[in-house]
Amino acid sequence: MILFGAAATATALVNAQQKPNVVFIVVDDYGWSDVSYNGSKFYETPNIDRLAAEGMVFTNGYAAASVSSPSRCALMTGKYPARLQITDWIPGYQYGLTAQQLSNYKMISPEMKLNLPLEEVTMAEAMKENGYNTCLVGKWHCSEDSVYYPQYQGFDQNIGGWLKGSPNGNKSEGLAYFTPYHNPYLPDGPVGEYLTDRLGDEAARWIEEQKENPFFLYLSFYAVHTPIQPKPEVAELFKEKAKTMGIDTIHPFSTNFPWYKEHPAPARHWKERTIQSDPDYAALIYSMDENIGKVLNKLTALGLDKNTIIFFTSDNGGLSTAEGSPTTNAPLRAGKGWLYEGGIREPFVIKVPGKTTAGSTCDVPVIATDFYPTLLDACHIQLKPMQHQDGVSLMPLFEGKKLKRKSIFWHYPHYGGKGDAPAAAIRQGDWKLIEFFETGKTELYNLKKDISETNDLSVIEPKITAKLLNELKKWQRSVDAQMPIFNPDYKYINLNQ
Repeated sequence: MILFGAAATATALVNAQQKPNVVFIVVDDYGWSDVSYNGSKFYETPNIDRLAAEGMVFTNGYAAASVSSPSRCALMTGKYPARLQITDWIPGYQYGLTAQQLSNYKMISPEMKLNLPLEEVTMAEAMKENGYNTCLVGKWHCSEDSVYYPQYQGFDQNIGGWLKGSPNGNKSEGLAYFTPYHNPYLPDGPVGEYLTDRLGDEAARWIEEQKENPFFLYLSFYAVHTPIQPKPEVAELFKEKAKTMGIDTIHPFSTNFPWYKEHPAPARHWKERTIQSDPDYAALIYSMDENIGKVLNKLTALGLDKNTIIFFTSDNGGLSTAEGSPTTNAPLRAGKGWLYEGGIREPFVIKVPGKTTAGSTCDVPVIATDFYPTLLDACHIQLKPMQHQDGVSLMPLFEGKKLKRKSIFWHYPHYGGKGDAPAAAIRQGDWKLIEFFETGKTELYNLKKDISETNDLSVIEPKITAKLLNELKKWQRSVDAQMPIFNPDYKYINLNQ
């Protein structure tokens, strides 16, 4: 009996060691064009580029929403935000507004859940159930109430995740990214410590602790979310780079866009960036990338890199039309808050050792709800179709096979404060249709021919428009999508006359 027990234990240890580890990296507000491998000349992302060179890049990879909370909840559950009834960042742009403030908006957004329900089986819970040690490092932003925080959603350890969607240091002093963090799940560090560095250190430390165990690490940076507060010495490097490139004297903003001229809501704080030239934003990216390198190097140093699956993405597009407009997503249109490509198309990389071909690309449209079933599939864990029902495993794509799915969808019945308005969208093949709830207007684009969404084909292609709109409506009914309502107290204010 003793020998049998010892043999069983030894077998269990071998099986545990054979399980692939998982590192899941999510960057905040990081746009498709913000990465070097997609052509950025100003931003520097050598470690993300390294990951892209080792795995598969999905050129048509999408977030499930154009803002943070719904995107993250969808990623965690494999369900569309509309199905979860968490469709805006928590608590939402119109939440808490006075009647007078609401009168500026033509539509009232639907009430939504403010906490990811505990009944949902998150990807962390699925991994934990299958013998993985689990840890979240960084941002959560999937709940208002503490009883719904990461430690109650499948994570053995929660380092830094709570209700806040942005860094919470001394904001009034311009030090939001520096200790003291004012975060109940992240003890303050030594004077001058930088939040992004701290998260990288915590992630590397936890990997070291777990090197003998199968682990699932969810590294969720607060960067590059506002406020745009980099390490000063890094920002200086990019100020010099901007001068060297001759872009420091180019006026980076414009208000010469139809959305700005036609929008009736207060628009004085809006402007759209047209060139990547902000040294502070570039420095935020650099530090984030540097800490991804810290994690990749730790995996290599421990000999874990050949048995570790890595996912990399962002929660929504780069911030290009408001709040200082620190980046541009060009050639994509618009940015965070919008359902144009700039708001939802993301850097999207997967590395599965032994499955993905180094440096490969895939043009099939995929979305963040696909991560959950892909994760389980890659780890040889039984899929949970009723849980991640809006996602599909992407493993067939690694073998050159096709997906059976026909369309992917978005539903954002809110104002995001970026000049955008309530809308929904469907992508099917090369075609994308956007429905705007305020006006009932639809726009149709062929993304293969028009990645910048400059040529609306809805009038020229009425049959395709009608077909896609019908499918979008059918999908909305199937997930019981909540709709905005027209505001009876709306007062038209045209600030552009």
